[in-house]
Amino acid sequence: MLERYGHGGDLRTAEECFGLPSSSFLDFSSNMNPLGPPDAVRETLARYAVYIDRYPDPVSRKLSAMLSERHGVEESAILIGNGAAELIDLVVRGLRPRTAAVAVPCFSEYGDAIRKTEAALYEGRLHEADHYRLEKRWVEKALEQTDANLYMLGSPNNPTGALVEPDLVKDLLAHGAAVVVDEAFMDFVPEEESYSLAHEASQTHNLFVIRSMTKFYSIPGIRLGYMLGHPEKIAELRRLQVPWSVNSLAQSIGEAVLADEAFVQNSMRWLQEERPWLMDQLEALGFHVYSSKTNYLLLRLPNDCSLTSTELQGMLGLKGVLIRDGSRFPGLDERHIRIAVKLREQNERLIAALKACIWEQGGITGDGI
Repeated sequence: MLERYGHGGDLRTAEECFGLPSSSFLDFSSNMNPLGPPDAVRETLARYAVYIDRYPDPVSRKLSAMLSERHGVEESAILIGNGAAELIDLVVRGLRPRTAAVAVPCFSEYGDAIRKTEAALYEGRLHEADHYRLEKRWVEKALEQTDANLYMLGSPNNPTGALVEPDLVKDLLAHGAAVVVDEAFMDFVPEEESYSLAHEASQTHNLFVIRSMTKFYSIPGIRLGYMLGHPEKIAELRRLQVPWSVNSLAQSIGEAVLADEAFVQNSMRWLQEERPWLMDQLEALGFHVYSSKTNYLLLRLPNDCSLTSTELQGMLGLKGVLIRDGSRFPGLDERHIRIAVKLREQNERLIAALKACIWEQGGITGDGI
């Protein structure tokens, strides 16, 4: 099983599953920006040896100042963390919910973090008829069926790529619940200003926004993320954080990439061109492609394809192509897969591999075959 540890991008497990060297895989199972890392990362790495013998800044002041300017918030409203994963765990521990609610399918670490606190977990299912988007009726049902005092939502949601309307978050806040919005992929969204709640979080006691720097800048080996919230709440969470959880290399890389505006513009142009092209190619093969606002796509297998998502993942893995098995996400079944959007040559290789797998299992009648 490729998702042995709950995530994509696990090349060591891929080696063990498919018997190929990690360098040979084309990895569509993790959602990294294929244009990255920016050149500034390599330049930072080359300089890092001269200060590796020094302790890191315990509160990441320079990086916090840059993020403060970016989002127009006070530095005291920002908490830098060892990736979004640390911050998800930290905010749940800090809020100590009695009952927490998530909208499934979603990132599995929301539920994992909640279970660690022994809080009750409410999993409200999103509906395929709504294209797995969070709708007002989901909010109304959750408020009616559960006494949750914490909601954890992804915007864009993983694995669906759908955004959450800010007014729905405000409805939950109005009922007295705390809300954590995971905006790990918001950097890929051209309409970020209309959907991000980063600034609102800095002024609202029960709203927290988590951002990742690893996806957009393609630096998953350097764990780096940050949280925005009311300064009083951020101060409380900071006291729970492990000292020096963000190393000096991560801080320096974060500072360097934030200054690279050209990389941002190039990335946005790439995605706006490549995502529609890839969606068209997949639909021609008979896949149902759910609308996505970010750099990954949730797919339902063609109706006349007899393969399950697990079987397709295995066949592609033997060809050196990795995808996410959608059945591993609560709320999805064995007819769903998730893929990243990559560069044209890589996307063409994915399409060719999918065609080959479909032919091997008996063929389907999609227009692209």
